Amino acid sequence: MQGLQNIERVYFIGIGGIGMSALARYYVSIGVSVAGYDKTSSEITDALIELGIEITFETTLENVPDTYLSKETTLIVYTPAVPKLHEQLCYFQENSFQVLKRSQVLGLITRDVFTLAVAGTHGKTTTSTILAHLLYESGVKVTAFLGGISENYNSNYLSSGNDVIVVEADEFDRSFLNLHPNISAITSMDADHLDIYGDADALVQSFEDFATLNKNQLLVINGLPIKGITVGLNDDSKYLAQDIRVVNGSYFFNFRTPEGVIENVEASMPGHHNLKNVITAMAIALEYGVEANKLLAALKTFKGIQRRFSYQIKTDDLVFIDDYAHHPTEINALHQAIRQMHEGKKVLGVFQPHLFSRTQDFAEDFAESLSQFDEIWLLDIYPARELPIKGVDSEWLLSMIDNDNKRLVSKEDMLKEISLVDAEVIVTIGAGDIGAEVKKIKKELESATV
Repeated sequence: MQGLQNIERVYFIGIGGIGMSALARYYVSIGVSVAGYDKTSSEITDALIELGIEITFETTLENVPDTYLSKETTLIVYTPAVPKLHEQLCYFQENSFQVLKRSQVLGLITRDVFTLAVAGTHGKTTTSTILAHLLYESGVKVTAFLGGISENYNSNYLSSGNDVIVVEADEFDRSFLNLHPNISAITSMDADHLDIYGDADALVQSFEDFATLNKNQLLVINGLPIKGITVGLNDDSKYLAQDIRVVNGSYFFNFRTPEGVIENVEASMPGHHNLKNVITAMAIALEYGVEANKLLAALKTFKGIQRRFSYQIKTDDLVFIDDYAHHPTEINALHQAIRQMHEGKKVLGVFQPHLFSRTQDFAEDFAESLSQFDEIWLLDIYPARELPIKGVDSEWLLSMIDNDNKRLVSKEDMLKEISLVDAEVIVTIGAGDIGAEVKKIKKELESATV
């Protein structure tokens, strides 16, 4: 990689993050030594350790392997989620190591390889993961850096070669402005990350700046305020899903493209938002040059993404779904998909708000979206990188929810009581550590039905 010729080792600060761990896997795959730090142990860090990566969960410099303390041969990669005063990060910065953000490294990797980038406040993980699978199954030599764990490959990193790169283009911290995309797509531009941007106009401007980086085609969901090749459902888009119907929990539709109509396409991911993700991924692959018949065969084998409308239990008597939704727009889309696929069923939503700032910025919208469920439980706010904001907590959010069947729960009470509810569909929602409770909930529900 130009500019990093002497690098023999890479040390990741925040290696357990979904984007960071994909980069770590990439460097292992090309024969570079990798080690790192993360705040807590997780399934991701366990998997990295199995690859032979040494990981410490202590912030002190003494826990960094000695071989990584040579600034001539070591690259330091960090995530903006790490505190600025992190002891290891400060040491490397103060001692003239080559220290780059994850997004800067992705920028270097994508500079000289044909790159397909998917951006959007919602939908980018699903779309990029579908796209990577379509290319891989179609025989394209692809390397993919994903923001979620693909069920097909049980990984957020996929590589069969280096003819083309698929990357999730993250708007957080304006990270996607470091990329060098040839073909890109924008799936959505709802206000989010206002702790970074300040207001919605600044967020829109960042997407406009991202659009200017595109070397070839830019695809956009119809209705977004950016010019590009349009993608949509039942409208006037260049790439269009029409004659949409639901059969046995799957969508079937005809896909109109600039070259003609592909008939009777099957997509198994529920929700109109996911249908847009599917056709966006197909449109990018077609623009890249993949044959339509190969895409249809590949799409039928796509198994989904962990924590994206992920069925944990699916029986006639009980459905348990886990989803990463952490923004009101995403919760609305999730709710629409559940009602469409499980019509007439009583639904319990268990939501863990993510970030004090996001909860404060969108409190009324959260309350409105959560009120739609038949019953709603709220966990405490997951702080992630933030300190508490006075007056912003789950009790405050709960007070705004217009639903008689609402309550605050602790994780302990949730596990004790979830098998006692009369809901026919249970959905866990959120981007925090609620995902770590899913296996426990599934076990509790399954044991209660024996």
